[in-house]
Amino acid sequence: MAPHDMSLSWIAGLYATVRARTEALAAPLSAEDQTVQSMADASPAKWHRAHTTWFFETFVLVPHLPDYELFDENYGYLFNSYYEAVGPRHPRPSRGVLSRPGIAEIAEYRAHVDRAMAELLDISTDPALAEVVMLGLHHEQQHQELLLTDIKHAFGASPISPVYLPAPQPAPPEALAPMGWIRVETGIHAVGHDDKGFSFDNEGPAHEVLLQGFAIADRPVSAGEFMAFVEDDGYRRPELWLSDGWAAAQANQWEAPGYWRRNGAGWSVYTLNGLCTVRPDEPVCHVSYYEAAAFAEWAGRRLPTEFEWEAAARLMGSAQPVEHPGIQAHPRPLRPGFHQDVWEWTGSAYLPYPGYRPLEGALGEYNGKFMINQMVLRGRSCATPPGHDRLTYRNFFPPHARWQFSGFRLAGE
Repeated sequence: MAPHDMSLSWIAGLYATVRARTEALAAPLSAEDQTVQSMADASPAKWHRAHTTWFFETFVLVPHLPDYELFDENYGYLFNSYYEAVGPRHPRPSRGVLSRPGIAEIAEYRAHVDRAMAELLDISTDPALAEVVMLGLHHEQQHQELLLTDIKHAFGASPISPVYLPAPQPAPPEALAPMGWIRVETGIHAVGHDDKGFSFDNEGPAHEVLLQGFAIADRPVSAGEFMAFVEDDGYRRPELWLSDGWAAAQANQWEAPGYWRRNGAGWSVYTLNGLCTVRPDEPVCHVSYYEAAAFAEWAGRRLPTEFEWEAAARLMGSAQPVEHPGIQAHPRPLRPGFHQDVWEWTGSAYLPYPGYRPLEGALGEYNGKFMINQMVLRGRSCATPPGHDRLTYRNFFPPHARWQFSGFRLAGE
């Protein structure tokens, strides 16, 4: 987490904006919607709202605001996620059984903490406070994305295909340009965050890497291109798959990306706008690392490493975050530019950078302890909040995960 010179009054405004967006995301959901938990890796929407509030209460208010009173002493157990140093917690797979507190109580909890945070940010002169609050805000933005992916998983399991947001006026299908290639020559490249502005601790330290010359696609693989893999029996050809990937595909009976459904001779896909026809000009979405690797094998290519991805993004001039509008429910058609609307799997395991040190105390559990059995994704997705993406951002998930808005681009020599 980089140092900051921004004022606490400026952060107070940002705090209000981020917290309001969480509530806007939850607004279309009923109490029942906000309580459902469709799998162990997902969490109810109301849990996301409460957990992000618990984060500010636990790591900001309790240590920094004199005479702060906990809203409810039971909430520490209910809404701790994985912080062993903070104490015991309710089991993650059972979050959906918590019918209480209800969404009204969660709203009261958020208001209680927001009032206390406003007071603290008004009276504090501690410059170190800015770092912890900024971490909490970026943490809440992560959970805003998770709120969408998790409710999509729950709605996607429903036979009635619920609509989270009304579908926008559909744009006419676009002719997809042939995949182009960006050439990066052999050389030493700077990677990692430069400590200017916010970053998570896993994005640094910045360092140099030697990369052999490579080519990387100028856009992610499209749904139409992935459909060709499906129709060529890609899910029934073990020679294309890693051993663990083939086992996962067989065990889960995968035959297409997540949320795809056979529609006669074609395919439809469940989105947060409801069920619609798969558009060939959109990036393929909701695929696991295993599916991405199998497609790359089928195509005679490979997945880029995370450092190749970053070096190419820098070369394309994507070092600054790219703003994108509002609440999206599905990736938009592919268009020019390196950043797109899906997280992109890389061929890199999630490991610490040279010289990495986690944060002190309980916050040191934020990233470092997950550096095992995970693969790195780069970029952003259609569910990523505006301003939350960075070129150096290292997302990570286990290779079988595909409920996130995850796609990929190809690389070669």
